[in-house]
Amino acid sequence: MGNCEHLLVAADAEPLTPEGCQECLEHGMRWVHLRKCQGCGHIGCCDSSPGKHATAHYKETGHPVIRSFEPGEDWRWCFVDQRLSQ
Repeated sequence: MGNCEHLLVAADAEPLTPEGCQECLEHGMRWVHLRKCQGCGHIGCCDSSPGKHATAHYKETGHPVIRSFEPGEDWRWCFVDQRLSQ
């Protein structure tokens, strides 16, 4: 299993909606956990949330890497290579 080139990129965009999931806030929905797109700073909810907005953002934009936006967590996930970096 090789390295994931997407996880090696040091991009870390500023969060666009630090108060929560952008789409959930717009539609009055709730989320379970938050994820931040490393490419553009979009904040989306995890796949355990009803909206699954972080994955939807990847499917719409192709931005490959998200980072946990939960306090105390520092892992990243690459959608393209299905790889976790801690």
